[in-house]
Amino acid sequence: MPVLERIQAELDRHPMVLFMKGTPEYPMCGFSSRAVQALLSAGAVDLRAINVLEEPEIRANLPRFSNWPTFPQLFIHGELIGGCDITLELHESGELERIVAEAMPR
Repeated sequence: MPVLERIQAELDRHPMVLFMKGTPEYPMCGFSSRAVQALLSAGAVDLRAINVLEEPEIRANLPRFSNWPTFPQLFIHGELIGGCDITLELHESGELERIVAEAMPR
């Protein structure tokens, strides 16, 4: 399956996807680590995380797919929310908890 179709399939299959460096348990960069911590504290227990360090094709092509140059990248219901800074801003405003609650299946 071509890489752009693989990315779209992940977004179609999961309500919340974080493309990050490393894993939620072992983030490999500070930005990914901070985004994961914000998401977990906002209640994102069923977070689908994709380690772009283990997926070089996704790492190379996701910025073109999303028109966002850096990692991590948070998608909710297939829509790009943003990277670390936006995720942290949403968390600080309390908006991330609402977004996560709406995105997570009950």
